[in-house]
Amino acid sequence: MRIAEMLPVEGAGGDLWTLMQQAGVTDAVGSLPAPPPRIDVNSADLPWDYLPMARTKDLYERNGFQLGVIEWRPPLNLAKRGLPGRDEQIDAVCTLLRNMGRLDIPVWCYEWMTDRNWVRTSTAIPSRGGSTVTGFNRSVFEAGPPPPLGPISEAQLWANLEYFLAKVLPVAEEAGVRIAMHPDDPPLSPLGGIGRIMSSVAGFERLLEISHSPVNGITFCQGNFRLMTDDLPATIRELGTTGKIFFVHFRDVEGTAENFVETWHDAGPTDMLACIEAYRDIGFDGLMRSDHVPTLHGEVGLPAGYGALGRLFAVGYMRGLLEGAARTAGPGYR
Repeated sequence: MRIAEMLPVEGAGGDLWTLMQQAGVTDAVGSLPAPPPRIDVNSADLPWDYLPMARTKDLYERNGFQLGVIEWRPPLNLAKRGLPGRDEQIDAVCTLLRNMGRLDIPVWCYEWMTDRNWVRTSTAIPSRGGSTVTGFNRSVFEAGPPPPLGPISEAQLWANLEYFLAKVLPVAEEAGVRIAMHPDDPPLSPLGGIGRIMSSVAGFERLLEISHSPVNGITFCQGNFRLMTDDLPATIRELGTTGKIFFVHFRDVEGTAENFVETWHDAGPTDMLACIEAYRDIGFDGLMRSDHVPTLHGEVGLPAGYGALGRLFAVGYMRGLLEGAARTAGPGYR
């Protein structure tokens, strides 16, 4: 397994990229530029088309990073909801995957959170030494407005996901690109009137049963899985034994899915070394990045959870855990 960092393409060559180079990180989890507000399907210069993607990959490489995961999606909400226009959105994903294959970018991280992505009700909860972290309280969230597009059931979401995978997985197989489903964040269903289907270990087992394709797998986001199970290392072994964990978000939370806060990587309830040893034991050899780090002193105006200093701390902590796991593995482990 290798330590990577999420380096948005818009920040190319900036302080974060430089700091990660200095920390010895050489693998990038990347994004693509934002698409135009109005997408012309006949355009030959969309972010997921070949030449724009080739330029993006070259940008990472010229700055010293190997691009191993794309953690960015073309618009997908029509596909998630099964609305008119979903086939055009799925076609865009297929174009993305074909071009990732041509450019030797091996993993695409996606999710099936309808209408919204990860949500928090606070982004400035006091933590160690005056740092701040994000948190979620369901009662606060549910007091908000109803979903603009109306509710959607878990059954509808499963049907729409199966339709999506039937179209996408053959393309991903041909391209040699693995697609890695991220959990719902928070893992609750329904949430604000909207069903969510990637909110339990059983949901991920069902995902893997939909298709036994070798490219159908998981982004194992530890913070979300920590809220789904009492034994995170055992769940890593359970879901990863067949090689279906393709990518890891390394983080921890304290509390329950209904009410939780993010923690420093070394200060949560999870035995993080035991998690690293579990990844080691299943033979995970992909990329692992920190996620949702604390905001530290002097980091004003940065997106909550994605400051630079917390990531530097996490990289060092992860490197120490990897070295520790290597020493307990015995001869022959690398």
